[in-house]
Amino acid sequence: MIPGSREPRLASTLDALRGLGVVPAVSAILEGSAENIETELQASILEEIPAFSASGNPDVLPEQARHGTENIEEMRRLLGGGRPGDFEFVRALARRRASQKFPLEANLHAYRCSHKILSRWLRDAALAAAPADAQVRRVVAAVADFAFEYTDSISTIATSEYVAQTRRLAEAEGDRRSELLNLLLSGFDEADGRVARLLRKSGYLQQRQAYCVVVAQPVDPSEMQNPARAQRLADSLKESVRQGGGRCIVGIRENLAIAIFSATRRQSGWTAPQAALAGRLQPQLLTVGIAALIGVSADVPSTSHIPGALEQATLALEFAGVADRVVQYTDIPMQRMMLRLARDEMQAALPGWTDALYIADQKMRGALDATLHAYANADMNVLQAAKLLDVHPNTVYSRLNKVQDITGKNALAFHDLSELLLAMDCRQV
Repeated sequence: MIPGSREPRLASTLDALRGLGVVPAVSAILEGSAENIETELQASILEEIPAFSASGNPDVLPEQARHGTENIEEMRRLLGGGRPGDFEFVRALARRRASQKFPLEANLHAYRCSHKILSRWLRDAALAAAPADAQVRRVVAAVADFAFEYTDSISTIATSEYVAQTRRLAEAEGDRRSELLNLLLSGFDEADGRVARLLRKSGYLQQRQAYCVVVAQPVDPSEMQNPARAQRLADSLKESVRQGGGRCIVGIRENLAIAIFSATRRQSGWTAPQAALAGRLQPQLLTVGIAALIGVSADVPSTSHIPGALEQATLALEFAGVADRVVQYTDIPMQRMMLRLARDEMQAALPGWTDALYIADQKMRGALDATLHAYANADMNVLQAAKLLDVHPNTVYSRLNKVQDITGKNALAFHDLSELLLAMDCRQV
């Protein structure tokens, strides 16, 4: 039925026309003019509303012409003595327009254009149908009231149905994206027919594709507990690479904003592969904002590798910080990667002297650790290490001797130096 109080108001305008002797005689007069009215309606809409001409959808104009005919038939039915119905034909077109992503404003503008034309035709028909003793001004006013209430009713119904359908479509799309994201991240086998159909429909089983997973969280991870802020971060990931082409599916999972990006790796087996997708994403992800930390996986060649890419991106996120907000998995130094992966096991295997060396280094404000690393970076050259540290070479020797006193390890020897560096790095981790 008509929302709110529109139905009784529309019915009252019909009663007024009936009292003036216009209804039902006016219906027959309108029937004879229907074809001309339809032609004028379509011409006016095309002239005044560019969206209809600009639309690339071949169904839009024929549907609009058919809708004009339906409106005229409904007016004739009402003016022939019928009572207001549920205007299902209006609801159907509104749902259709929402599904087509056709602008609601253009649809409502079409009703406004129709109102001007239908009001004139209704006025002339009503005056022709009215009894000879009818007051012209009262007839004209009653027709104007009916035309206004009719247009207002169908506009209200169309708006309500369009918004409701848009919401339904958005919810369905959100559910589909969420399901697809979970399928890809969970590593479902593409041999599963249901999964394969969903992936194929979304374009994820095309050949020569590259996939890259990006995970992000705020500098303050607790902000992910706020749904609105978490969604803004996810939307920012998608927006940052909008101009880069390819596909992107984004969602929130385990307090992280996760995005799967995909793009064509190469056009065919005869063409050179394009630059790594992860590398192309890097500068665009820097635009997400200073409050976000981001980890980026390496490129993977198929959907079956996406779960592994998620692990890579999550690991890269651990290395991100305020000074280095976007970290690619492939840019993490091998030594840091090994220390991170073996962190728990290495802690239990550290030599007994590690804690003593670490405490002594803390008392010297990191001088011992800095000297060991400078000596290694100078290819075990004491003079070069002294330059790097801006100290006298004897200071370097003195510190290395102190290290030997604490640990029994001679830092001037390659294997002992390697063990000292590894122990200090693991202790700091």
